[in-house]
Amino acid sequence: MTRESHEERARAAGIELPKPHPPAGLYVAAVRSANQLHVGGHGPIRADGTPIIGKVGDAVDLDTAREAARATGLQILASVRAELGSLDPVTRVIKVFGMVNCAPGFNQTPAVIDGCSELFLQVFGDAGTHTRSAVGMAELPFDISTEIEAIFEFDPDAV
Repeated sequence: MTRESHEERARAAGIELPKPHPPAGLYVAAVRSANQLHVGGHGPIRADGTPIIGKVGDAVDLDTAREAARATGLQILASVRAELGSLDPVTRVIKVFGMVNCAPGFNQTPAVIDGCSELFLQVFGDAGTHTRSAVGMAELPFDISTEIEAIFEFDPDAV
């Protein structure tokens, strides 16, 4: 049985991945361990290269925060493609850990991180179903609105 191409599904949906943004510190974007790819914290970079910054529930509304989570997901997928050569070796999205830069009292973090989860489902279909945490933070690096990390399973024979 041939599995539908994740790359083709993304193209058909009009999803274009950006160039991977370099890590902001002394770490790498992704690490392979056996048949898993652990992607470290990524932030929301728009197509024009500018970050989406500000506290959600204050300077950033829910719709913009969901856009930030989707943009963060696009950055994650760009790192997956850079590491594996394609999105097609991915057999499963295992875990998403989403952090939201929250103003006091903002408690809709799951709705924000849905922006990333919906992207993964759109690209990977059923293989995009994952476990997830969505937590609020008092601060995130550089005042970015979201930071997300993820774990993917992949077919090592397809890389």
